[in-house]
Amino acid sequence: MIKKTNYVLVVDAKKKPLTPCKPSVAKKLLKGGKAAVYRRFPFTIILKKRCSAVLGETPTRCCAKKECIPNKQKLELKIDPGSQTTGLTLVLNDALIWCGELNHRGSLIKKKLESRRQSRRLRRSRLRYRKPRFLNRKRPEGWLAPSLEHRVLTTMTWVKRLMNFASISSIAMELVRFDPQKLENPEISGIEYQQGELLGYEVREYLLEKWGRKCTYCSKENVPLQLEHIVPKARNGSNRLSNLCLACEKCNQKKGTKSIEEFLAKKPSWLKSILVQAKKPLRDAAAVNATRWKLFNTLKETGKPVSTGTGGQTKFNRCRFGLEKTHFYDAACVGQIDKLEILANQPLIITCKGHGGRQKAGLNKYGYPIRYNPLKPIKGWQSGDLAVDQEGNFGRVNPRSKSNSFNFTVFGQKAKSIHVNKLRRVHQKDGYTYG
Repeated sequence: MIKKTNYVLVVDAKKKPLTPCKPSVAKKLLKGGKAAVYRRFPFTIILKKRCSAVLGETPTRCCAKKECIPNKQKLELKIDPGSQTTGLTLVLNDALIWCGELNHRGSLIKKKLESRRQSRRLRRSRLRYRKPRFLNRKRPEGWLAPSLEHRVLTTMTWVKRLMNFASISSIAMELVRFDPQKLENPEISGIEYQQGELLGYEVREYLLEKWGRKCTYCSKENVPLQLEHIVPKARNGSNRLSNLCLACEKCNQKKGTKSIEEFLAKKPSWLKSILVQAKKPLRDAAAVNATRWKLFNTLKETGKPVSTGTGGQTKFNRCRFGLEKTHFYDAACVGQIDKLEILANQPLIITCKGHGGRQKAGLNKYGYPIRYNPLKPIKGWQSGDLAVDQEGNFGRVNPRSKSNSFNFTVFGQKAKSIHVNKLRRVHQKDGYTYG
């Protein structure tokens, strides 16, 4: 597939968002001195004066007539919320023009909170006995765990950023990704996505996520997978999700009507892991289900019209257009769409890193302070700032408090020490890294 870069986001001289333009148009505007780089990630330019061609009026000499994109067009932001990665796309008149993938850090937040809790508990218990106090705390209505709240907040951060840099007219999101309870009983009426041909897509998408998109018995990947009953229907096996898995054609034919105990008699450890996985709930699906309504209600507060689509409908659209399984393609296929033209397929990879710890001191394994952390920023720099050295290399800066030489890491290379005067900052730390 030919790689196509994202369209460039544009704001006018008064910092009002306009319709994104082609990279070739942005290059002409920058080269002609009619625009300047406003932001690196996402790449945004700001017009130095009123540009009638970009605004959709009578074209001028600032750019070619055929490449100008009118400002008053339907630009929709589409979101595919995920537990670990969220897909973000901008669709202009049924054409995908910008895409990105936002990688969350919910699991890391949970791990750090557990570590802090253990250190506190150990440190306090060493001082004196404290009577348990677990009945005097009340959580507010709609409370979410910090690892789940993080997914909503980071998604909304990027929704607001894109709204500041692009003239978005509406928002679409995948609201119901999985609903295991209702899938257990397909005879429930009144639920639209459970009727007709989309039901099969809901079941298969759930199983693909649960079994890691590979054969349950031989772990083969990138092969056609078939629905497999762990307890065969010939032996009174049910159609419950806990009795379904995925298998390649060879394993499915070889197992036939055998029970899984007979089929994997020579692989007891493999048999045990499959039986445990079959009864195990889908943690990622539970995280998405817990945050979907909070994200939906928060999106409505933006004032833009918000539409929704189901997980089965997304996969149905993606298969209909022959697109591969990626988070940004899933986002582009959300909702009811008739056609989709791919004008950008190189997503901006956004990884949440946070703004660093706020601890004033580092702790040892017993939870006691052993050193004091330096105050931020250090000589005007923070860990995570992106800069360019004198040779034109682009990388990440890690400042030192006791030296004027900072660690400078070029992506894909080893870190090296460079004097601060030889670095020029191009993007200030904002809690994310980009690729």
